[in-house]
Amino acid sequence: KLQVTRESFEKAAEEVKVLKQKPDQGEVTALYGLYKQATVGDVNIDRPGMFDFIGKTKWDGWAAKKGLSKEEAMAAYVDLVEELKAKYGI
Repeated sequence: KLQVTRESFEKAAEEVKVLKQKPDQGEVTALYGLYKQATVGDVNIDRPGMFDFIGKTKWDGWAAKKGLSKEEAMAAYVDLVEELKAKYGI
């Protein structure tokens, strides 16, 4: 498996902002979860309250990546961005 560098991770984080089409909600949630896991590690905050739908979705996406190392999350994030670039164009 390719070793992902901080630079390639940051480049992917910039590229995902300029896709020709916005990824679907599931893809956005996966991106958020992988990004937070790569930059922070395992989820370290309580799940938002029942009326914070966006916050809950983001928290769930992050919690779903629990246990991945920062390096694994970075690599998965870069892979996902590459898939989205192929799917939506840049």
